[in-house]
Amino acid sequence: MFAFIARQPILDKEKDVFAYELLFRDGKGGAYPEHKPEKAKMIAEHFLPLGLDDISGEKTSFINFSSDTLISRFPTTLNPESVVVELADNPFDQSGLLEACQHIKQLGFRLAIDDPMLLSAKHDIFPLIDIVKVDVSKARFENIEKHIPRYLDADVKLVAEQVDTHDNFSICKDLGFNFFQGYFFSQPEIRISRELPASKMNIVDLMGESSKTDFDINRITQIIERDAALSFLVLKFINNPTINKRYKITSLKHAINYMGEVEIKKFIALLSLTNLGDDKPLEIIHMSLVRAKFFDLLSEQRGMQTDPPVGFLVGLFSLLEGLLNQSMQDIVKQLPLSDTVNDALLGKNPEFVNYMTLVRAFESALWMNVVKQSKMLNIEQKHLHTLYNQAIVWGNGVRSAISSHYPTATA
Repeated sequence: MFAFIARQPILDKEKDVFAYELLFRDGKGGAYPEHKPEKAKMIAEHFLPLGLDDISGEKTSFINFSSDTLISRFPTTLNPESVVVELADNPFDQSGLLEACQHIKQLGFRLAIDDPMLLSAKHDIFPLIDIVKVDVSKARFENIEKHIPRYLDADVKLVAEQVDTHDNFSICKDLGFNFFQGYFFSQPEIRISRELPASKMNIVDLMGESSKTDFDINRITQIIERDAALSFLVLKFINNPTINKRYKITSLKHAINYMGEVEIKKFIALLSLTNLGDDKPLEIIHMSLVRAKFFDLLSEQRGMQTDPPVGFLVGLFSLLEGLLNQSMQDIVKQLPLSDTVNDALLGKNPEFVNYMTLVRAFESALWMNVVKQSKMLNIEQKHLHTLYNQAIVWGNGVRSAISSHYPTATA
């Protein structure tokens, strides 16, 4: 049970999520924390703790472990089918570590090691390693290319870390890397200046309706009824247990009577976003969902208005540059959003600048930045963790609702 945690996606060659690396605030260098029973009880009673399934969903978890933990205090509750054990320390001079890794392998776990120079093949621990992680920001591609074949020959999988541009993703994929860790997928591939296609105009109209103070049910119904696919998705979405746990919804008007105007506005915005980025990796949508819920919770905590749900909309649309391959300045000119939402997306609203800094700190495990923003927003740091954990759980649930119809991303 963990309360203070960050996660970073690891994608495969098709840009689908293979795993999440988990980074713990209470562990040295993000490693697995060793909570004493009394602290574990306090976390369970006072915060929203997450289990591994809550954090990673159905994906694999990469977890760093210190040598001491591996040798004498390795947790027995972890599932070897869903956890990769990552060595947090330099393994070359740790007494007892080799024997500990042999035991962990016998339990069925996969072992990963950070090896930026790709020089560890002669060490005794190398035959036990299943995955090697390489920080490509610290190694030259020429050197990586020279050493990669012996890893591939040994059937060792390779993860490229700090992949922050699409160009680096392409280079690493060509070099033979299997997996890629970094936020390259949320960046525009090539900034282009173009109008949104006519096929998306129904979506654009819906986005505008979601940001209005007034609510015109007849207008929204007309927009949705113009598109048979949208009509189908509305009913499919709204009957998903994540969104509606009690009643069978048969029409949009029925949904509004059941859910209320504000929740319907959020739902319409969510539906719009998932259909704008239909050629992009699902993880960029997932990040947008977590941000949307987190900003919504922050706005509520800060006593901001919730109708229209500005915080939710700003978080949800904060990655539109990566979804549409356009600058935010060009995007807001084409979307009929409110001035408040537009200003926030353009970085002109100090409140939401703080939200953006905070969510990026959580996404990258920059804990000191979380502390700083806690003071700026006058929200206790530990409570921020609880809000972010709520956003992760909510985002996982909605992701499961949309993934069945979301197309496979193209590499």
